[in-house]
Amino acid sequence: MSLRLACVNAMTQTFERPVCTGQADCRECVVRDVVLFADLEDGDLRHLYQPIEQFSYKRGSPIFHIGDSGGAIYTIREGVVKLVQYLPDGTQRIVGLLRQGSVAGLEALLGKPYEHTTICLEKTLVCRIVTEDVQRLMLESKHLHRQLLERWYQAVRDADQWITSLSTGDARARMARLFLYLATGPDEDECRLFSREDVGAVLGLTPETASHIIAGFKRDGVIEQQARNLYRCDRRALSAIAGY
Repeated sequence: MSLRLACVNAMTQTFERPVCTGQADCRECVVRDVVLFADLEDGDLRHLYQPIEQFSYKRGSPIFHIGDSGGAIYTIREGVVKLVQYLPDGTQRIVGLLRQGSVAGLEALLGKPYEHTTICLEKTLVCRIVTEDVQRLMLESKHLHRQLLERWYQAVRDADQWITSLSTGDARARMARLFLYLATGPDEDECRLFSREDVGAVLGLTPETASHIIAGFKRDGVIEQQARNLYRCDRRALSAIAGY
């Protein structure tokens, strides 16, 4: 199967349409301190000609596809989104993860088509911002210009970390690094994982190998399952396995 055909097949799958949950109120946003408009003052928001809409996506739904014309960028308010590229045989490879506060589709600001397919790994809430408004704000607001530079910088750092941490070393080390990467919460010891197929696609492992390693971590007390795909992590033990 050609790479082009693989991408076409992925884009022609039928998914439930996202639900528009209304217009976003950036002044009252509960995660404003971590999203793109974190440093914007109320006066900056008057330059928005079009309202920012919020959309809710179900698990497995795409936000946009590789090659689509980029007319908007998306900030992740809740959930986790995978960045997918397709190999010539049609299999997927996850090349990045976006979490709360991340921005998807920054390349659209340069007039480029989207470089990845973005698929929600869990129920996800996003804000959609049309590129014309962001480009206008970049000229009017020094705050947004700085924020965008930081987002580009973070994207480069994430790509470097992806290569050095999740694509090198033995399988157990890569798995430990993934748990540490996903660990969140007040004590940063809680990790919400996703399907074994997606874990394998992140780490370059088969789903069976991923399941075997996770089962071993549970037996050894490195992780403790709290609920479906929710784990409490022993960060010290994981760091030792990861080689940190």
